[in-house]
Amino acid sequence: MSSLEDRLRRLILEHGPISIARYMALAVGHPTGGYYPRRDPLGAAGDFVTAPEVSQLFGELIGLALLQHWLELGSPERVALVELGPGRGTLMADAVRAMRTVSQFLDAISIHLVETSPVLRERQAAALPGLPVHWHDELGEVPNDRPLLLVANEFLDALPVRQFVRRSGRWHERMVAVDDTGEFRFAVAPRATPFPEAVGGVGADASEGTVLELAPAREALAEGIAARLVAQGGMALLIDYGSDREVMTGDSLRAVRRHVAADPLAAPGEADLSTHVHFRAVARRCALAGAAVFGPLPQREFLERLGIEVRLGHLLARAQPAQRESLESGCLRLLAPEAMGTLFKVLAMSAPGGPLPPGFREDERWR
Repeated sequence: MSSLEDRLRRLILEHGPISIARYMALAVGHPTGGYYPRRDPLGAAGDFVTAPEVSQLFGELIGLALLQHWLELGSPERVALVELGPGRGTLMADAVRAMRTVSQFLDAISIHLVETSPVLRERQAAALPGLPVHWHDELGEVPNDRPLLLVANEFLDALPVRQFVRRSGRWHERMVAVDDTGEFRFAVAPRATPFPEAVGGVGADASEGTVLELAPAREALAEGIAARLVAQGGMALLIDYGSDREVMTGDSLRAVRRHVAADPLAAPGEADLSTHVHFRAVARRCALAGAAVFGPLPQREFLERLGIEVRLGHLLARAQPAQRESLESGCLRLLAPEAMGTLFKVLAMSAPGGPLPPGFREDERWR
């Protein structure tokens, strides 16, 4: 039994069931027992693999897109290059390598990594030697006196969500409780939650048993990014797996451990927890904050518009046979519908009146 598991059990037994949001926040982020603060979860020896670890093409194209936007902004003398949840620093390292084609850009940037894990901060420092890197526990610590160029890849999915289930015409919050044997289990709050259906985009005629996911922490963070873009200028790319359908119904909470699905309530703090991002809800909040919002686009289409096939061709021309196989298989995994190509999506934001984010068209602006 982990110390976090024991803490959670005592908490519930003493104070009653806790929300799924609180359970996720503690299981993922508890400073001594949480999942992320204690480990490097990436790679074959970890629990999952993200796009930057799959292929260098991903980070390089992101870097070139951010560089292009800086040029279209008029090449400001100071800019904050920001990544939320930067993993091992692979994406930023690949992005900066691609950005080296314009030395003035490297002179203009300061790199800001929003990361709370001491383990991953060490990995990031090793991946970015000699660069002007600053670490922060939260976005609010990043300087607000210059334009932002921000990327968040597989960050939003890890933020806590609340779930509600329809019972007898009313919404009751799903909770995490402890059963008679001491095991964690899902439960339903006996009292209904008095919020209007409009909050979740559902109607009063939602069927019995419908599960609704709301992500106030995720939307608040995205709104904060949008507000900073309005005030400071710049662009943000939010890349994650999820849906752009009108209403986010259904239970998307999932756990991954050693690259396979796991029980989200088993061994809290030992598995990655995430949910699907409701891009429509995020886009709506960001647009209300005043940002210009675009998409979401399927990852495949976004990378193809940025020129992934051309970039792959340039790398293959200089690659050894073993490298060629790795480059081609990595590119396929990024683009294939059965892999990351369509489940993963890209939402872009920019300051109102600013240039279009690279890879997006005017008719893809959120209205």
